[in-house]
Amino acid sequence: MKPSKDIQRLIEIMAALRDPNSGCPWDIEQSFETIAPYTIEEAYEVADAIDRGDRIDLREELGDLLLQVVYHARLAEEEGAFAFPEVVEAITTKMIRRHPHVFGSAEARSAGSAKGFWEAIKAEEKRERAERRAAAGLPPESGAGRLDRVSAGLPPMARAIALQKKASTVGFDWNDPKAVLDKMREEIGEVEAELAAPEPSAARLQDEVGDLLFVVANLARHLGVDPDAALRGTNQKFMRRFAHIESSLAAEGRTAADASLDEMEELWVAAKTLP
Repeated sequence: MKPSKDIQRLIEIMAALRDPNSGCPWDIEQSFETIAPYTIEEAYEVADAIDRGDRIDLREELGDLLLQVVYHARLAEEEGAFAFPEVVEAITTKMIRRHPHVFGSAEARSAGSAKGFWEAIKAEEKRERAERRAAAGLPPESGAGRLDRVSAGLPPMARAIALQKKASTVGFDWNDPKAVLDKMREEIGEVEAELAAPEPSAARLQDEVGDLLFVVANLARHLGVDPDAALRGTNQKFMRRFAHIESSLAAEGRTAADASLDEMEELWVAAKTLP
């Protein structure tokens, strides 16, 4: 089998990998549940390549992410649920329907009005989906609350943002980032109080740190900052500065394990002045 720019070749490769007689033993054993973590990981790899401005790597990572879609579609086809063409049909149907200002006669003079079309049509689709389930004798979709539709499969920080956005649509939100900062100080105080207890509880500390992270996500949302992107940037910054510590010590024939905390802190401060 030869490489190709045709998506059909990728579908054929996936079918060959899953063939119970001649396929790959590892691929044959996989399921939706075991592949899902890889799907999330590949999405993060795409975001990382974008952050680094590496278009060659981005091409590779997008291919890896596309493979995940083909993989899940193949699993569904084997169950008799749907196949890759139905995935394409579903998304093309959705995109055409949700953009009447592009593919229909409606007009959208701003990004805000275009988003309004999107939200209104999503609500209409939700009603139609409920009607189809009722007509088929199926129970209503689980979770009737406003927040129940926020995917539980999102990474925790992204889900926190999504939950907050949903709640804000009915006015349950702060109207000033300074108020969020006040709440953050309150949550830090609760962490400090638990640490000061005679016997700090690991469970309570986890709960309090979770509350603090939720407020940090809220602050990022109010400031228009993507918390995941911000943390990825800080991770890279930490790696650069720690690498400076290691390289500086290596020039002296030492390792970080040989240095004191004060020495490493001095090198860390020096690294902060580097580009």
